[in-house]
Amino acid sequence: MRIHGKLAGQSEPVEVIVEGRTIHSIRAPEPETRQALGGANCWVAPAFFDVQVNGFAGVDFNSPGLSPEGIWDAIAKLREKGVVFFCPTVITHSFEHLAGCLRALDHVCGDPAAASCLPAIHLEGPWISREDGPRGAHPLEHAREADWDEFLRLQECAGGRIGMVTLAPEVPGALPMIERLAAAGIVVAIGHTAAEPRTIREAVQAGARMSTHLGNGSHLQIPRHHNYVWEQLAADGLWASFIVDGHHLPPAVVKCMVRAKGVQRSILTSDAISAAGMPPGNYRLGAVDIVVQPNYRAERVGGAGSGILAGSALDLLRGVENVIRFAGVTLYEATAMASTNPACLMGLSNRLGKVEPGREANVIIFEWKPDSGSIHLKQTVMEGQVVYDADAGA
Repeated sequence: MRIHGKLAGQSEPVEVIVEGRTIHSIRAPEPETRQALGGANCWVAPAFFDVQVNGFAGVDFNSPGLSPEGIWDAIAKLREKGVVFFCPTVITHSFEHLAGCLRALDHVCGDPAAASCLPAIHLEGPWISREDGPRGAHPLEHAREADWDEFLRLQECAGGRIGMVTLAPEVPGALPMIERLAAAGIVVAIGHTAAEPRTIREAVQAGARMSTHLGNGSHLQIPRHHNYVWEQLAADGLWASFIVDGHHLPPAVVKCMVRAKGVQRSILTSDAISAAGMPPGNYRLGAVDIVVQPNYRAERVGGAGSGILAGSALDLLRGVENVIRFAGVTLYEATAMASTNPACLMGLSNRLGKVEPGREANVIIFEWKPDSGSIHLKQTVMEGQVVYDADAGA
């Protein structure tokens, strides 16, 4: 396979030669090819890795009845957005419900082809704050204290596939659990928290490595200086994921947070729910009723939590477009935040993150129009195979 275009971050077109699953070499194209590419606006970048996907295209990963057909439908639709790897995310619920969801995902990952796309399961909760605001759209009745034995039982249900856990460090039992999770090689993320700044620092010392959708899952009002948002932004040991849909964080906030955390420690995520990639309307996330507005704003409906953002209808391709506009980062930096950075965090740098010889061929080919800020995906390549071709419609 030969891929032609400009590498994100460079100005001259190249020819990327793929042999089998691997990028064999990158060279200047032949004169006739260079001439043909003269007016083309074609770019090549690492494919995307989304560390937080609750569902997509009508498929809900928070359903114990998840089928192999359903997961493959979601995989195919995510490839249309440039995503080749993602962490299916299971949120706060009863042990029995969580166990059922994790068993379903483990069963699907019995297929090596599916397991290759799903390098880890992200368990978001249930050990989170019970306070309104920090709890977000997670059900109050299932938010609870951290329990290491419960985690071990959930990990058994998942076949050992839980690779990321989001929890609130102030919850009783959370700090010892962070130490144990980190020692087991699991990425610990701080999220849905009302912790004091000191507790945030203690969590980082215990081994926490990321802030989950920083700035969200928060109180509507917090102390202006001493609060859990500033403390996480200031923590050099924490990566931070951001939902850049224009609703979870205003553009000015995105700009400030990315500049404070630095591009190298910033990760784009969709936090997509099953309604992402679907028309506006009423949907369900686990046990929670959701409405998606025409502007792709996803809110919880009914009860005291009505109107609270509940996941996102975003896809990562739009997130890359948005972060360029909101934060003033370059195309190269934006694509790195959706590929290189999450791959590094999750230990997948050997498979994803750079387009260079010797790397596994997981790339996207797209048209980039800086004036309009739009990206048109042409092809998604995974392990040296075209898995989405816009011209072919598949």
